[in-house]
Amino acid sequence: MITLYDCPTAPSPRRARILLAEKGVAHDTVVVDLAKGEQFAEAFRALNPQCTVPVLRLDNGHVLTDNAAIAAWAEARFPEPPLMGRSPEEKADIASWNWRVEFEGLLAIAEALRNASPAMAGRALPGPADFAQIPELAQRGLRRIQLFLDTLEQHLNGRETLAGEGFSIADITAVVAVDFARVVRVKPGEQHLNLRRWRTAMGQRPSMML
Repeated sequence: MITLYDCPTAPSPRRARILLAEKGVAHDTVVVDLAKGEQFAEAFRALNPQCTVPVLRLDNGHVLTDNAAIAAWAEARFPEPPLMGRSPEEKADIASWNWRVEFEGLLAIAEALRNASPAMAGRALPGPADFAQIPELAQRGLRRIQLFLDTLEQHLNGRETLAGEGFSIADITAVVAVDFARVVRVKPGEQHLNLRRWRTAMGQRPSMML
């Protein structure tokens, strides 16, 4: 049986949950409590030395330890519905926007959160090693998030989805990023009409409730 190692409160495993739901991939779930540090337990370290979630253990025992690997596997194993494009051009467009959302959105939010939250003192980066917080990076992250929301607003003008010809992995990543921004008290404003329209439409998909 395929098993997803998950944490309901974290954004990264949510991406995997939505992807697997859209693909219709049946799986068991093992919850890893990040707040309690269960990702650092020896049993989990043996599964993923990077001490991060999501992790997907396949039915043949192979272990995937990040969203990029999970998405690549799911698209190859379950090609319908395609979430990474059909034509070479569509695949490139989706890959580009998915990367931009990760870099300009998710990383900016993580930068703002991990460098300011007292609960993450000494844990400014995920993984097995400790890193000190840098307050200036938190402020930079907040500014980057605003620029990210403005970028999505402009790009979604006249578009129903973020990239390609329809719903894609880029939309999944963007929904998670926009929702995750609330953890640093940032959300789309009155000026983000296209972004809010898109997010409302995305919310109609059953997978987005996960």
